[in-house]
Amino acid sequence: MSKILIIEDEESIRRVLVSILSEENDSYQVDVAEDGVVGLEKIKNNDYDLVLCDIKMPRMDGVELLEAAKKIDYELPIVMISGHGDMETAINTMRLGAFDYISKPPDLNRLLNTVRNALDKKKLVVENKILKKKVSKKHEIIGNSESINQVKVMIEKVARTDARVLITGPNGTGKELVAHQLHTKSDRSSAPMVEVNCAAIPTELIESELFGHIKGAFTSAVKDRLGKFEVANKGTIFLDEIGDMSLSAQAKVLRALQEGIITRVGAENDIKIDVRVIAATNKNLKTEIAEGRFREDLYHRLAVILINVPSLNDRREDIPALIEHFTRQIASEQGNAIKHFSEDAINLLKEYDWTGNIRELRNVVERLIILGGNEISESDVKAFASK
Repeated sequence: MSKILIIEDEESIRRVLVSILSEENDSYQVDVAEDGVVGLEKIKNNDYDLVLCDIKMPRMDGVELLEAAKKIDYELPIVMISGHGDMETAINTMRLGAFDYISKPPDLNRLLNTVRNALDKKKLVVENKILKKKVSKKHEIIGNSESINQVKVMIEKVARTDARVLITGPNGTGKELVAHQLHTKSDRSSAPMVEVNCAAIPTELIESELFGHIKGAFTSAVKDRLGKFEVANKGTIFLDEIGDMSLSAQAKVLRALQEGIITRVGAENDIKIDVRVIAATNKNLKTEIAEGRFREDLYHRLAVILINVPSLNDRREDIPALIEHFTRQIASEQGNAIKHFSEDAINLLKEYDWTGNIRELRNVVERLIILGGNEISESDVKAFASK
């Protein structure tokens, strides 16, 4: 059911609009307001999918209503209804965020098409929000230890900026979760986040992977190919394990960061890009710089903001929450009932040396769920956790 609000001071036009919409679709729930003041109050107190609003009204005109309503719900589609003398104003409302405008008297087909399009947009916005929440939940950072809370605070401070971020920490600590949170909470979240594992791509192919190539650039280049930077345009590129990138590729990444341009392998023309770069590494890049394996100028370009993700051994108080999270996650994935860990089992797991960090803990939890009893006991942990 779609909820539509009509804000119009002329009663005859209100009646016509209500009649047209009700006959078009009996699932439309149509509400009315006789001026902008009443309309704004209704918007504050209801969750509408669409607003049709007259421009010339007493007490509060349509432009004032539009500006006030957008502060309440920026995503709410608002269609302006304009008289012939209001066309310049109607066009100006588009700049202020109106979905569209319709002239009086309203053309039936134009009105209904605009309503359908606006409701479709609203539906997409809602679906997108739900999807983002699911994605955000998937990449949720679990725990409330002081060290992990410091990471969460940094994410909140940095996410909505375009500052480059270098994420450091041992393998398995969840550096990719931090990267996803930075993207999801950013103004670029509607654009792609492209992940590149620099350690998994052969040195001779990484430039083509990052910057693309043109047909004939090398033997196997049988057609033009977009690079990851182009695919991530307007969004975020996550360069994981950047400490394993070759020096030649580092030089090209540095140019992309400095000048905002890339060049496909084998091409002569430059391509402008607008990409936020987030990088991660488990290496000490200052040591890599001292030994000539990493460019110092690239390091300073990447490390505008440094976020260090602590090892699991440094945040043992988060282990109970992580065990509960993984237990629910695994049960959902496998379609099984949720198993519980005894207090003794949890305390024993808190004492382990987690060299593989959170990734290792998840593997152990899954193993115990598969091999242990209905309730995971201390004896289950002793029998299966270290195998």
